[in-house]
Amino acid sequence: MTFKSDREGASPTQDAAAGAAVYTKFVLSIYDPLVFRFENTFVWRCPTPLLLDHYNRHVSGNHLDVGVGTGYLLDKCHFPVHDPALALMDLNPNCLQFTSGRMRRYRPAAYLADVWEPIGIELPRFDSIGLNYLLHCLPGSMSDKGRVFSHLKPLLNPGGVLFGTTILGQSVEFGLLGRLFMGIYNSMRILNNRKDDLPGLEDALTRNFAEYALHSVGCVAFFVGQA
Repeated sequence: MTFKSDREGASPTQDAAAGAAVYTKFVLSIYDPLVFRFENTFVWRCPTPLLLDHYNRHVSGNHLDVGVGTGYLLDKCHFPVHDPALALMDLNPNCLQFTSGRMRRYRPAAYLADVWEPIGIELPRFDSIGLNYLLHCLPGSMSDKGRVFSHLKPLLNPGGVLFGTTILGQSVEFGLLGRLFMGIYNSMRILNNRKDDLPGLEDALTRNFAEYALHSVGCVAFFVGQA
């Protein structure tokens, strides 16, 4: 499978590449039961049905998903039209291949791109853009991560929404498992979120969107910004 790419002659940042590199074919094969069945409920204290509800409320029939992972929520959510226009974007070709196969019934377009940098390929505009569990993998402070919003916002149609979730490292209460997994995942550079907090995320939303909504459940922040 080939993808449209904006990475010709360029390489992703070292930290961004480290966060993406963990998603090998083996990891993708165990990701759904590990994250969506176990971690969300027992580690991050935010059951998966809440994430799915977030998708169902905001996904459109003209959707771009960024940082696609295994495409679990895309596969389970209810698109508002029978045959949605779906596009996928990720830095890791394993994720694009896995999710493209899973969502093949919608014939998705796939783009290999690093959202830490301005998008270097020409894309159509979308009515919704989803970022599930992406920000906590990216390097830098939450203020730095706000650049992702500025890179993706031009891809929204007027009135379109950018929405997603991210695991916070500050301003939330961690249980024993949460502290354990935070330590392990940050040391392995799977997560890069020790300093991520709700006020920092709200500031990033404020700088990029005139209208936004933000709340948290357990260790997870839910956000929406409207173009």
